Amino acid sequence: MNKSIIKDALILFVITLIAGFGLGAVHQITAEPIEKANYNIQQEAYKTVFPDAAKFVDMDGFDSDAATKIVSDAGYPDTIEGCVLAEDNSGNTLGYVITVTDPNSYGGNVTFSLGITEDGTLNGYSITSINDTPGLGMKAKEASFSDQFKDKQVDSFTVTKTGASSDSEIDAISGATITSKAVTSGVNAGLAYYKELTTGGAN
Repeated sequence: MNKSIIKDALILFVITLIAGFGLGAVHQITAEPIEKANYNIQQEAYKTVFPDAAKFVDMDGFDSDAATKIVSDAGYPDTIEGCVLAEDNSGNTLGYVITVTDPNSYGGNVTFSLGITEDGTLNGYSITSINDTPGLGMKAKEASFSDQFKDKQVDSFTVTKTGASSDSEIDAISGATITSKAVTSGVNAGLAYYKELTTGGAN
């Protein structure tokens, strides 16, 4: 009886070991293509919000936790995932590309990059991850909504359902106010972080 139990245990151990090696091999094979695909998605977002840039350079000393605390202190629930400098061919800085995640979209997290020029003009944003409802919250990716943010120079935006009457007001997506507010909050968080970078204060 004991020999049978030991034999079964050894067989199970060997099967588990082989499965573990197999999963490890699969991970090694797939990790690099996934990483490359994510890199390409991010680079495409950078180019979308800064088409005039020749290259994007990681900002020295960037700390996601410290950046997120800055926007949290400013009243935003968003995470600052990254920040790069948009540069021309001569290495001159054209502005910043800030990547933000807001947790309050209708489908959960929405992550996007926004470009802000040296003078504080918002070039717009490009979404890299969103899980909202097609035909509703997914419209946050469409120009009819996102273009409302382009070429604006304001301290922050607010969402309205009655028609925008100023540069700082954004018309909500019909049937997707929650997502509209999440994206707008993320943009505002990015602007708050930009102000900290350029003036030393988010207020």
